[in-house]
Amino acid sequence: MDDMYKTVAGAAEGYINEKKSRFISHIYPVRSAEEVKEIVGEHRKKYYDARHVCWAYMLGWEREEFRSNDDGEPSGTAGKPILGQINSAELTDVLLLVVRYFGGTLLGTGGLIKAYKEAAADAIAHAEIVEKTVDDVIEIEFNYILLNDVMRVLKQFESAQWTQDFSESCRMRVQIRRSLSPQLREMLSAIYGVEIRIQ
Repeated sequence: MDDMYKTVAGAAEGYINEKKSRFISHIYPVRSAEEVKEIVGEHRKKYYDARHVCWAYMLGWEREEFRSNDDGEPSGTAGKPILGQINSAELTDVLLLVVRYFGGTLLGTGGLIKAYKEAAADAIAHAEIVEKTVDDVIEIEFNYILLNDVMRVLKQFESAQWTQDFSESCRMRVQIRRSLSPQLREMLSAIYGVEIRIQ
């Protein structure tokens, strides 16, 4: 099971010039469609004098939630090429915008597709691409007497991270890579008295 995905570590910019039209591209890490809406709105205000603010986004480690917008450019000449670059780089949880300042010369359909594609690719080229894991969160509860047994299991999983609350009984919240999650649950459930809940 593939539990890795690629995204960007932070915002980055790109730029190209095509027959005096300026294309300024921005890429951002995002987690939701609401966040996308907010950033697109900010860019419309910031670049209020630009002819177009076109964009595309991809969300979720399975890369199933995406959208693109031509913002008045001929259909399929801006949003799709931008989304195409996100796909080429196999990125997700990203928003890629391209702001166009019209230079007076019409670029035609092919010219527009090429320009938006290149501008989008330039922002990706300037971004730091990072690999992340898809994680499960497991909650466990047990009596204090079982703490050593539980810790012995957890320490066998290097990537596992946890928080603990030992006020009444022992409660822990463990974050682990999805591919290792079944093995961890199996080992914990072998300890008599450990209650397991998956978030």
